[in-house]
Amino acid sequence: MDTAANDDWVTAAECARRVGISVRALRHYERCGLIVPRRTEKRWRLYGATEIVRLNEVLALKALGFRLSEISSLLTGVPADLGRMFDVQRDVLESARAKAERGLTAIDAAQATIAAGGIISIDWLMNLLKETTMSDNSKDTVAWRRYEQNRPRTEVAIDKALYGQYAGAYQLDDGTFYAVLHRDGHLFTRVIGQPEIEIFPEEADRFFMKALPVQVTFIHNSTGDVTGLVHHQNGEEMRGARIDQAVLDAADSALQKRVREKIAFPRSEEILRRVIDEAIRGEPNYQAMSPALAALAREQREIVHATLKEAGKLEGLSFKGVSAQGWDVYEAKFETANMEWAFMLAADGTMTGLYLRPSP
Repeated sequence: MDTAANDDWVTAAECARRVGISVRALRHYERCGLIVPRRTEKRWRLYGATEIVRLNEVLALKALGFRLSEISSLLTGVPADLGRMFDVQRDVLESARAKAERGLTAIDAAQATIAAGGIISIDWLMNLLKETTMSDNSKDTVAWRRYEQNRPRTEVAIDKALYGQYAGAYQLDDGTFYAVLHRDGHLFTRVIGQPEIEIFPEEADRFFMKALPVQVTFIHNSTGDVTGLVHHQNGEEMRGARIDQAVLDAADSALQKRVREKIAFPRSEEILRRVIDEAIRGEPNYQAMSPALAALAREQREIVHATLKEAGKLEGLSFKGVSAQGWDVYEAKFETANMEWAFMLAADGTMTGLYLRPSP
């Protein structure tokens, strides 16, 4: 760990007091092998930056519902990492904030309904309870999955004859076409419109990218045939079914045609105008987005809202074309600024990508 100073040391009592746990808990974490404090000549325990970072990781994972034995298994042999610790804590806090915002919105709507003489149904009350219950210790939270996906991976040797079984065409649940390629003893993945990225085995059916915090797990049926995969990225797990290669090739050709002939998505400008209007009002429609994009949009909502407020009224949109990756790209003219906006849709119409930036 090289992102925190290691000069300062505190005693067990001081560490416990400042972190907000008991000395007994510190001792227990030590017995479990989760933290290893430095010892003085008189055998007093001292805690430095590395130990505090590891303690933060332990407490964050406990908040996600993991038992100490599971945390020990996860962290064994993995150096304490300040950046990773900040990532998981940010995810936990962002998740709590998003849930709090949804709960407050639900309460406001309920109060408005009652004030107007309306009736609150059982179904509505059940949904309100779900949105206003702050405890969520599920291991399937985005925060946990992102933490797990970002941990260090180790390449292992497997029978490369398996590579031929994994190679083929797949389609993710959101409609994304996904190719797995076997060439010269190496395995690669490629989303159509994007470059190939090599993946490396960490188990016989589990692979990871060295270039990005992404993993791919291959799914077998009861007879051992590869029937699908799971793409792990950004705290999400996207499942994909194996499809005929001709289907992927046709989708690839259609994308190339869209790029070449500048063919926009159906109702493309209408969709973007709606998205911009929602962003100006500070009310993005998260339900129309993929989970990963919705999470990012929640994080950036205030920044985008402030940027558009400063830019003023939207005066016009001009379609520029389709990027090599399949994004519809527009020039947006506002009262005081010109911006480039682009978005990507899945086959089911869900928005999976969105960006805005000053016009190049």
